[in-house]
Amino acid sequence: MKLIDYLNVNDRFAAASGVQLVEIAPGYARAVMTVVESHVNGAHVCQGGAIFTLADLAFAAAVNSGGLQTMGTSNSITFLRSAVVGDVLTAEAREEPHHKLPFCEIRVTNQRGELVSVMTGSAYRRKVPLMPDKSQGE
Repeated sequence: MKLIDYLNVNDRFAAASGVQLVEIAPGYARAVMTVVESHVNGAHVCQGGAIFTLADLAFAAAVNSGGLQTMGTSNSITFLRSAVVGDVLTAEAREEPHHKLPFCEIRVTNQRGELVSVMTGSAYRRKVPLMPDKSQGE
């Protein structure tokens, strides 16, 4: 099984939230989510937790792209623009590699290329394969 398929299936919270990985490369990942009614908060805009979930899945894929289990230790997100029902959000994560403590910046944009949020994340990398069968091709 490829890593992209593994994460799309096994990150059940992200999948249930409508988030899907569309690309993984070494130190890079891209995920998408269309804002739907269930993402909307009391202010009639996309709830921050939904945007965070999108960014977090891209983060997880980027830092796990080398095949070793890497878990987030800290994340910070800044919301710059609201998203509404129908917006298609894309999160792109880029890792600054480190053998044990990778750092990532995740930028979330809408379908017009406007910056919605920026998240930064740190992680801890273990010497344990992420996927049990170790066949983690892109």
